[in-house]
Amino acid sequence: MAFFLDNQGYIVALKPTIYKLKISLSDLNRHYYDTLNLTIAQHPSETLERMMARVLAFCINAEEYLVFTKGLSEAEEPDIWLRTLDDQLSVWIDVGEPAVDRIKKATHLAPTVKVYSFNSKSDVWWDQSQAKFTKLSASVFQFDWEQMQALAKLVQRTMDISVTISDDSAHVAAELGECEVDWVTLQAR
Repeated sequence: MAFFLDNQGYIVALKPTIYKLKISLSDLNRHYYDTLNLTIAQHPSETLERMMARVLAFCINAEEYLVFTKGLSEAEEPDIWLRTLDDQLSVWIDVGEPAVDRIKKATHLAPTVKVYSFNSKSDVWWDQSQAKFTKLSASVFQFDWEQMQALAKLVQRTMDISVTISDDSAHVAAELGECEVDWVTLQAR
């Protein structure tokens, strides 16, 4: 939770910004087609690029019971997870550049662990962490930072968008324009 002082000197918690997205999803890789109605809370400390990286990671992994968690508001949870009908954690998805220890713990909690790195410091993070990640059963992907910035420019509070996934790329069409977001697989498990 982020805080600030109001004009009377009281400490006040900043509230998240709420976004509503209707996504027409076509995943040509998995032959998965769906309309997703997502309500996303952008944490006060979260950038639009990070929020949209969460949305793309959700689309890439979309399936029944996949949900956003409390994310940055709850340090012990991933950004996205999938729980089975008997409430077992099945998929753990983190967005950003998490610590190796966090992902090591995640691999003990879920059989499938994925990380989607997205920002300008991703290369440095991966250079410093790669040797340790190779020992973990986790897949790591990196979104193109400049393309994530272009995607963030298309964001509105209420959006109807189309996301078409093919190979290692997502084509996103929104009211304010279109863009392509590519990713590379840094580690596949």
